[in-house]
Order: sequence, then C-alpha cells, then structure tokens
Amino acid sequence: MQVSKWGNSLAVRLPRALVERMKLRPGDELDIVAAGERTIAVEKTERKEGALARMAARGWILPGAYRFDRDAANAR
Repeated sequence: MQVSKWGNSLAVRLPRALVERMKLRPGDELDIVAAGERTIAVEKTERKEGALARMAARGWILPGAYRFDRDAANAR
C-alpha cells in the first residue's frame, strides 16, 4: 500500500480483500491495537453495538421504528 497525504495527516487505502474480510463500510472506525517498528495491527471498533449493549444493561429500550440520523443529530 502507498502512504498518501490527506490534509495534515497520512493515509493508506485498504485492499478490497481486507475490507471485505473485516466487513468495513465508510464511516467505520478502526483502532490500532499493536504497533511495531514495521507492522501495525488494527481492529474494527463496534461502537454502535457497544452503545446498544450499555443501553440494554440499563433497561433502556429504543422505539421499534427508531433510526439514528447522524446529520439530524449534528444539525445546528
């Protein structure tokens, strides 16, 4: 993979095979879980599932037709 400049950061494109194997979609988050001098290991962050599990543990229930809208939540 080639490292590219993205704003003030660096970025790499993920190979399709890796994207499919990890079931990644735009907007998913990855955590770097290990880094060596020449290697890195990442894992997909399951923030949505974790949030739903914490809500369930507190007995919170979402309405059946509820669908989170990120744009509406961040509208000013």
